[in-house]
Amino acid sequence: LDALPRIDAVLVSHNHYDHMDLASLQALHARFAAPVITTLGNAAPLAQAGIPGARELDWWDEARVGPVTVTATPACHFSARGVLDRNRTLWAGFMVQSDSGQLLFAGDSGAGPHWGEIRTRLGPPGVALLPIGAYAPRSIMQPVHMNPAEAVQARADLGTARAVGMHFGTFQLTDEGIDDPVRDLAAARDAAGLLRESFDVLRFGETREFPLAGRGH
Repeated sequence: LDALPRIDAVLVSHNHYDHMDLASLQALHARFAAPVITTLGNAAPLAQAGIPGARELDWWDEARVGPVTVTATPACHFSARGVLDRNRTLWAGFMVQSDSGQLLFAGDSGAGPHWGEIRTRLGPPGVALLPIGAYAPRSIMQPVHMNPAEAVQARADLGTARAVGMHFGTFQLTDEGIDDPVRDLAAARDAAGLLRESFDVLRFGETREFPLAGRGH
């Protein structure tokens, strides 16, 4: 935490434990007191954990953080923190829009027509952060997690020139090898005839700056 720059807002896409970790959010709140933007149904448990005032968004709802607009975007996923609360709160991605461009944090999602709908309604993002892990076995994971080949297609459907892979390599969540997402992404990228810079991943701890196209372009 001591190495982090100032944080202006925290985005919580859904309530799974690897995305809404209360200890991490409490530490961020204590250090930065930044507003939390989340999805329907998550403000109450956050408040109970000592993180009050979270702004809940439905799909396509907007919230402002200074000059930035955050729009909740659709995703094919689910929510639960126990055995009796499945799908009682919402899941989403977030388009972060400013005068200098826009970036999509896709959240967790399976493949689907929502990528094209996001492009139609909000324009292509300059950069899209797309999940590439937790995809095996496909018989179980396909509805809720894309594999790298589907992520490459999502990039095309969104119309973004640059994607960055995420949601891999930290926890052994599913049956694929922990290094498989990066290897499978490279194969899918080659099959689509893309340059590495079109859909890359960051090394752990790496910081990289990316240009953003103007909003709606």
